[in-house]
Amino acid sequence: MPSADPGRSRPRRLLATALTAAVIATAAAAAPASATGSLFTPVPPHNPYAGPDGTATMHGDTGSSDTTPLPGPGTGTLSSKRVALASACPTVLVGSDGYPVALCTPIFGQVPTVHLLDPDDGGSITELALTKGSLLGGVYAYIDQDDRLVVVDGSRSLLRIGHHRDADGDWTLTVDQKLPLTSAIPENDAVTGLSPDWQGRVWFATGNGLVGTADDRTGTVRTLQLPAGEKVANSISTAPQGTLVTTTQATYLLTAGTDGTPRISWRQAYDRGSARKPGQLSWGSGSTPTFFGPGDGTDYVAIVDNADTQVKLQVYETSTGRRICSTPVLPAGGAGSENSPIGAGRSVFVASTYGYPYPAVPDGAGDSVPASADFTGGLTRVDVRADGSGCDLVWDNTLRSAAVPKLSLADGKLHTVLRDPLIPGTSGTSLLDPYRYAEIDPDTGKVTRSSQVGIGSLYDTLQMAGTAAPGGVYYQGTVTGVLRITAK
Repeated sequence: MPSADPGRSRPRRLLATALTAAVIATAAAAAPASATGSLFTPVPPHNPYAGPDGTATMHGDTGSSDTTPLPGPGTGTLSSKRVALASACPTVLVGSDGYPVALCTPIFGQVPTVHLLDPDDGGSITELALTKGSLLGGVYAYIDQDDRLVVVDGSRSLLRIGHHRDADGDWTLTVDQKLPLTSAIPENDAVTGLSPDWQGRVWFATGNGLVGTADDRTGTVRTLQLPAGEKVANSISTAPQGTLVTTTQATYLLTAGTDGTPRISWRQAYDRGSARKPGQLSWGSGSTPTFFGPGDGTDYVAIVDNADTQVKLQVYETSTGRRICSTPVLPAGGAGSENSPIGAGRSVFVASTYGYPYPAVPDGAGDSVPASADFTGGLTRVDVRADGSGCDLVWDNTLRSAAVPKLSLADGKLHTVLRDPLIPGTSGTSLLDPYRYAEIDPDTGKVTRSSQVGIGSLYDTLQMAGTAAPGGVYYQGTVTGVLRITAK
């Protein structure tokens, strides 16, 4: 389908930019000193080709900081509602119009399905089924500057999916724009992650290590094959300096030539360990690489490696790839993380997923060693030193985060869902485990408020990312739908 008229879309882009600026300004004014001080700011700059920061991508922004300018639920009594969609819903995003869009994979059939949610109660207003692809093909997407969901489906086509009212006033989801990528991506491969750059191109990375740019305004697609044997099992991140891709063996910063062809600026290998660990979906880092830093929010890059005994936070200088530190993390919990780190100012937060009982792993992931392990949990904060000479562990705990935590710059709290053991004091998991939404003090790692959201596997948040939405609403995907958490 033809591209949208630039003249018609410009007012919406201006509105989105204005709303984003207003939200950030309001958050900065309302936030406590610990959140607005130099330690937790700045965050990566707003990408003009993405929706509002905090809600445009699974990891908040295209820099994958896992921060948000929006607050979580207010100070009243916490409550939650389970929106049953018979689907695992890892991605809940919100555009400038306030309408949440969820990308889910149904339990039966596993055909990725887009749901437009009612911002008032979280219910599904309308849905659109996509072409089935790989397991991770129904996970990563983003909202663009015109509130459209951008995703690559199982047909290897880049789609921009909009939500519109029809002649009767009813909402519909439609494919507004489509660019086939079949000429560039082999039939036995599939896109894992995608993100826009500052020129409006869409960068993508496939499971088999093919990295490319797609310009659906011109139809131009350019690719670069990374070294043989390197897989991409997580999403990618973009900032003005370039695009970050972490494979199962190394982290890359890539830029594009004048014709859009990707080229490598630097490569840093990491310790991938001897095998995939229980609680991880691939043999290698589980990180979507994170831009962060005290200068412009993109000074540094953070990932967690997959070393056998003790995993380490790897921090690199964005401009050169120089290693800033290799710091042990999660010493009190399990030695492994499938989650992207949170990066804000000089601080990085890492959550353990070691031993988490995923019901399925992607094809070709290989056996885990050991075959299983207890989910002991763990959350660590590390700060880069002010002079950039290294990193220091600030605190560590054994909280069992069952989701990707988010740091709100508005209320100064880490937000997540904890999976408590059925028998207090143990570290095993069961189908009857209780789950509770929790707010954590980023200065101390202590839980400041929590409330149970449910008991049993229907509420399993499966290490999926939560999203703070306008109005004090926190959305959290589960294995069977979406939780809508609020306060009264």
